[in-house]
Amino acid sequence: MKTGKQVKTQNTRAALRALAPYLKRHIPSFCLTLFFALLSVALTLAIPVLTGLAIDSILGVGEVDFRRILILLGIAGGAVGLNAVCQWLLGICNNKIAFEIVRDLRHDAMENIRRLPLSYLDAHPTGEIVSRVIADADTVADGLLLGFTQLWSGVLTILGTLGILIYLSPWIALAVVCLTPLSLFVARLIAGRTYSMFKLQSETRGEQTALIDEMVGGQRVVQAFRHETASQEKFDEVNERLRRHSLRATFYSSLTNPSTRAINNLVYAAVALLGALLIIFPDSGLSVGAAFSVGTLYTCLSYANQYTKPFNEISGVVTELQNAFACAVRIDALIREPSETPPPADAAVLTEAKGEVTFSHVAFSYVPERPLMRDVSLTAAPGKKIAIVGPTGCGKTTLINLIMRFYDVTGGAVSVDGIDIRDMTRESLRRNIGMVLQDTWIRHASVRDNICLGRPDATEEEMIAAARAAYVNGFVSRLPNGYDTILSEGGEELSQGQRQLISIARVMLMHPSILILDEATSSIDTRTERKIQDAFDCLMEGRTSFIVAHRLSTIEGADLILVMRAGDVIESGTHKELLAKGGFYANLYNSQFEA
Repeated sequence: MKTGKQVKTQNTRAALRALAPYLKRHIPSFCLTLFFALLSVALTLAIPVLTGLAIDSILGVGEVDFRRILILLGIAGGAVGLNAVCQWLLGICNNKIAFEIVRDLRHDAMENIRRLPLSYLDAHPTGEIVSRVIADADTVADGLLLGFTQLWSGVLTILGTLGILIYLSPWIALAVVCLTPLSLFVARLIAGRTYSMFKLQSETRGEQTALIDEMVGGQRVVQAFRHETASQEKFDEVNERLRRHSLRATFYSSLTNPSTRAINNLVYAAVALLGALLIIFPDSGLSVGAAFSVGTLYTCLSYANQYTKPFNEISGVVTELQNAFACAVRIDALIREPSETPPPADAAVLTEAKGEVTFSHVAFSYVPERPLMRDVSLTAAPGKKIAIVGPTGCGKTTLINLIMRFYDVTGGAVSVDGIDIRDMTRESLRRNIGMVLQDTWIRHASVRDNICLGRPDATEEEMIAAARAAYVNGFVSRLPNGYDTILSEGGEELSQGQRQLISIARVMLMHPSILILDEATSSIDTRTERKIQDAFDCLMEGRTSFIVAHRLSTIEGADLILVMRAGDVIESGTHKELLAKGGFYANLYNSQFEA
């Protein structure tokens, strides 16, 4: 069993491996950051020396070298001004590195989400994925900004102050070095406990985002079924867990600063005491080189304070980096999630399909131990209308998913025009297929952009012709800005039927070789459905069409009806042939017209 330390080390390494490719792209910016940090630290360390020399210019009453003091103060002022410019430039470099890395992380995450198989998206809540791309990426940005800003300067400050302290007084430097490990030990002890807490916080935040997304998206259903109280209770439970995890993570991380400050105060006191003794007893033999003066003591005290201060900052940086690393690992897991099986190097590009679709002994299962399809074979000839019917859960939509290659078969093959669809590019396959689903999807864009989703290069005349054919033009002309009216996400200002008409117009504009209608007219009134059916008849002429329908009266004219049950095709034939058989289809059909 791995210890907490081993787990933390592995997680840190995993986070560094995740961020390494992005960090490598910014090596020139890193060098610039290091230069400005070095210059800033050098200017900061020069000020105590100048101040100490100014103090030593005051020897007593009437023995003040004002000219030297003014010169030293002028130089110190110039150093402060130049240091401010260096800090500003350092901040610009750090912001550029951090936000470009996060930009690239989000880009790669979205790029991979585009290629993820539907099986992954079906198994993970949308809100949890959104949380990784948005909230976790922001946390990584915060951690990197703090790390780049304070880590470089902190390390250089420690090395610089230690070197000067050794030069001024080896004994004081020894005292500082001997007491410093206590501060490091405390910071390490606390930081070792924070990673797992921040990881829990990040995971719970993702769970909460997913829950909010689910509840807001389904608010109408929640209210219709009086589920508000149960939803609120579930949210309160997750919210309370997030509160507990956040409090624990914040509590332990906030212990770092006061704990290390307490030890640093001991260092400061030790330097003050030892320095005072060196001034009081100059002949003790502890002084090295020139006599130890009050100005030198002030310089040492300033350096002791500057030496210990970065440890406080670095301990805080370590805590934030632990949080950032936890989030970086989650984003990296999303980026590294295996995408859809890539097409072979010699993959065929389907240009204008004839429309022959063949299932050859197809087997498929969403879960390996529960097979859905065992041995499905069928052929859809070009230009024919194929209707798919059956009870809920029989595999109708699965058949469509296999044609679209949203899922790959586990056995057998699906072919278009004699080519296995696994041997052609998905893009060219889907370009030849038009699909109208029961669940419409309207994006936050104009009506025009929603219709032209499949063909962004369509002309205005082509778009309007498709809209007229789908009976969209009538209600769009009554909208405030016509086709330029901006629809909200989901098209909430439109009725379900109007949203479905836009989806139909979208497909009509594409003129695909293969058409898939999955309950495409389920939300349209009977009169409009009749008109749409006429439009579909024109659209389907000469095209292979797959029609999934529950209202069997709408598919009586199909060239072939496939009757599915428990994942298998149990009957096939024309409407009249199946009725004459008096089998499962006849029972389904007659049940819809019973009194």
